[in-house]
Amino acid sequence: MRLSTYPEEPTPGGRGDRATRDTIPGMTDKTFRFGVVAGQIGRLADWTALARRTESQGYRTLLSPDPLGGLDPFTALAAAAAVTADLHVGTFVAVSGLRDRHLLAWQADSLHRLTGGRFELGLGTGRPGAEKTAERLGVHYGTRGERVAQLRETLAHLQRQPDRPSILVAAGGPRMLALAGQHADTVTLAWHPTATETDARAMIDPVRNSGRDVELAMNLLAVGDEPAPWLERFIGTTVADLFAAGSLSVLPGDPHRAADELLRRRDELGLSYFTINSGYADRLAPVVELLDGR
Repeated sequence: MRLSTYPEEPTPGGRGDRATRDTIPGMTDKTFRFGVVAGQIGRLADWTALARRTESQGYRTLLSPDPLGGLDPFTALAAAAAVTADLHVGTFVAVSGLRDRHLLAWQADSLHRLTGGRFELGLGTGRPGAEKTAERLGVHYGTRGERVAQLRETLAHLQRQPDRPSILVAAGGPRMLALAGQHADTVTLAWHPTATETDARAMIDPVRNSGRDVELAMNLLAVGDEPAPWLERFIGTTVADLFAAGSLSVLPGDPHRAADELLRRRDELGLSYFTINSGYADRLAPVVELLDGR
């Protein structure tokens, strides 16, 4: 059932009517959940205030990149967990190659136990600029192939642990998508900001082919079509252009239209976990209220 009272109209990446969509194979029965990605941290008081606000708005997770504004994400996430009761915290994503797998497993297990299971370990092979962090830490960063192989070993080590946190893997290329489908509890699809539904399907299929019941996630860039210079400098295009191109990274500003679009994405693509930059958390909050846990 659609949530809005508006007539059916195409939304970014959308097509068809719900009666047709409900017969499409590959949908998921997983409930919605939402997370906030916080890329910068100033003072501890600001960080803990953000954690409390994220929880009060109904988000399930507060997530940190690696590093978080130059800081170790595991340290910051411990502080966020300490001032919240139900909010899950997680790395989004920790660069596997920056840490020995035994040290990483120790850090993850520590947060997993201290938070009563509220820590989620997000892993990846590294985003642009991660090699500078590796150099600063005196760690060999390696080629793309070496980093994928290292991540495979890390995942195998983690999965041998008797009690472990939930594992999310960020994947974009064919090898990573196959690896994530085989080993992750959640796969967040690392596609280009301009990715359309056609692009998404090409990435989702390898994960689905694993035959495992994997939670599919994606990161949203913007809600509404207002210009966002701080974001546009980072992604190299405008929010308006993303809408015009049918990008899945943006949502309509109206909460009911946005909720309908996310319902469609779950029906057609199996996406049920959506994350967004903290700068747009307030705009997405009404959608979270409509859909979280449905």
